Amino acid sequence: MDEEVSGSPQRDRRKMIRYLATQGITDKSVLDAMLRIPRHLFIANALWDQAYADHPLPIEQNQTISQPYIVALMTQALQIQKSDRVLEIGTGSGYQTAILAELAGRVYTIERFPQLSQQACKLLGAASYTNIDYRVGDGTLGWPEEISFEKIIVTAAAPEVPAPLLTQLADGGRMVLPVGGRQLQMLLLIQRENQEFIREELCACSFLPLIGKEGWREELHSTTM
Repeated sequence: MDEEVSGSPQRDRRKMIRYLATQGITDKSVLDAMLRIPRHLFIANALWDQAYADHPLPIEQNQTISQPYIVALMTQALQIQKSDRVLEIGTGSGYQTAILAELAGRVYTIERFPQLSQQACKLLGAASYTNIDYRVGDGTLGWPEEISFEKIIVTAAAPEVPAPLLTQLADGGRMVLPVGGRQLQMLLLIQRENQEFIREELCACSFLPLIGKEGWREELHSTTM
């Protein structure tokens, strides 16, 4: 999705990549993907001057685009291969979706807000991504008819790991998601080995709540980070 830009966005993107490299992001494929993707196109024009700063930014429907470090950390933890099928819970702006599409064979992304899903589909389609399937619905239930995924990423916070997502994680697969309370969570990496799920804590974090049958109820939804 790279664009030829001679001005500030390209320069700021390179600065962002250099910063991420100092923060423990060592996977060159992740850094290269984030260098190619113009993050500013996924936010409102009025926020373009903040597009490559390391903090979350608001998007429509009271949602957010995650800070670049968290995006990079979650993506790196997945260790995505070109043959992988990746399930993304929370399409949002489509920025994380684009990174996944750069790295994986196919991406299945679920968003509960139709407007966000449609906007992401339009933007990513215009950028010629052809390996993404979109769905509007309850992401806590996953995409059961596709049976299993090598990698799963959840970009909203669940009180517990949704059981359907564990079921849909392939043997040898990796899932990364925030789990905890409504305000603060722990970012977890879960690896499946046969019927055993091995958990690793990556860092403390703060995501918006994951709404759905296997997540938070609608009335508990908070619009603050």
